[in-house]
Amino acid sequence: MEILVIDGQGGKLGRQLVEAILKSHPGVTLTAVGTNSLATENMMKGGAKRIATGENAVIVNSRRADVILGPIGIVLADALLGEISPAMAAAVGQSSAAKILIPMNRCETLIAGVGSQSASALIADALEKLDALLKEPC
Repeated sequence: MEILVIDGQGGKLGRQLVEAILKSHPGVTLTAVGTNSLATENMMKGGAKRIATGENAVIVNSRRADVILGPIGIVLADALLGEISPAMAAAVGQSSAAKILIPMNRCETLIAGVGSQSASALIADALEKLDALLKEPC
């Protein structure tokens, strides 16, 4: 099972995802891709061994992944203050991978029905969804 974590900006959410995934599923193949070098570096500090940065890395790894995790902005062109290019958003959106998107109400994208949950609570929910996928793939 190929798991891809994508994050941008400072990579804090991505780092938390990487740490939690590697703790709960130490044997998985995890790749972390940052939209910038700071995000990539933070995910590497979280324990990711397979890392890459930039638009082409998002496009290539989205094709290979079985599961993609990241903030909801990774499927929205120009999200994350412009770090998500239209090609990146299309690659993630068109990927056949299962997608677990964290609904962050930031950067001009507000998600109806999502309260002001903490990032920790959102990550815990994302991990529950990943656990379910790893036990019974769609």
